[in-house]
Amino acid sequence: MDRPAAKQSIMPLADLATPMAVRVAATLGLAEHAGTEGATAERLASLSGTSEAPLRRLLDHLVAVDVFQLTAEGSYRPTELGAQLREDAPEGVKPLLDITCAGGRAELAFVELLDVMTDGAPAYPRRYGRDFWADLDAEPKLRTSFDAQMNWRFREQAPLIARNFDWSRFPDIVDVGGGDGPLLVEILRAHPAVRGRILDLPPTAAAAGERLKAAGLDDRASAVPGSFFDPLPTGADAYLLSDILHDWDDEHARKILAGCRRAAAPDTTVILIEPVRGHGADTAIDLFMLMCFGSKERTIEELTELATESGLSLRSATPVTNGRWALEFTVEAQQ
Repeated sequence: MDRPAAKQSIMPLADLATPMAVRVAATLGLAEHAGTEGATAERLASLSGTSEAPLRRLLDHLVAVDVFQLTAEGSYRPTELGAQLREDAPEGVKPLLDITCAGGRAELAFVELLDVMTDGAPAYPRRYGRDFWADLDAEPKLRTSFDAQMNWRFREQAPLIARNFDWSRFPDIVDVGGGDGPLLVEILRAHPAVRGRILDLPPTAAAAGERLKAAGLDDRASAVPGSFFDPLPTGADAYLLSDILHDWDDEHARKILAGCRRAAAPDTTVILIEPVRGHGADTAIDLFMLMCFGSKERTIEELTELATESGLSLRSATPVTNGRWALEFTVEAQQ
């Protein structure tokens, strides 16, 4: 007689010990301190400025989940999995785990999720006393780590977006909130006749200027310090918003789109590059957007509705990568 299948437990889905152990290991730099040869708990405690006894217990759990291994000589060294915690690892995930960086810090606000379900207000300011963007403004390390996180997010996406959309139709592009330039740099490389401007807050705009110079593109592009809630530079053929609107609630998203509309001439195009709910934006990231920003991942219909309310008309919606769509809008004629 066949035995009944073992009943699945919900508990592994609710485990907090392992996720927090991994995040603390990343924050302490344990993979870097251990190196490829490994190090004793005593040595790792000394290098990380921690207490040996609790650190050993953390390391033992990391061994149990195959992130570290314990050698016969009593040293702890990262496994192939644990090597991903290194800052120079090709996976580039450390800023998402390090709780002193923007991404890792934001994830910890999930502990306030119950209150989000009650009033719908984002958890981040409830936990840290100010919203995510104010936190970045106040802490230079958070701003720098956020820019690095955006670069990581676009390292594979940006070249595809540059190739899979006909940017050559737009001789002058303003990349609104373009960070330190990962996408615009790829667009300029793929389309030699295109010129561009990156608009972002002053510290990030300065980094964008350096990036353009290092890429040899400063003769075709520049960085402009500013906010997309202020008047935008005029005279562009296209205004690009890449991964911007999903960070904002509907009210602020309309303001951003309306700002592009005001800066645009009648023959100008506004282009949204966005994850689309159901097409690259999963339920986990949607829940994160709610928790962190009070925003959401949107469907094509929802993005179109916001744009229409801001005086824009949808021309086309095209997948440009397996995680992003390009929505192209024209400026509606003034009545």
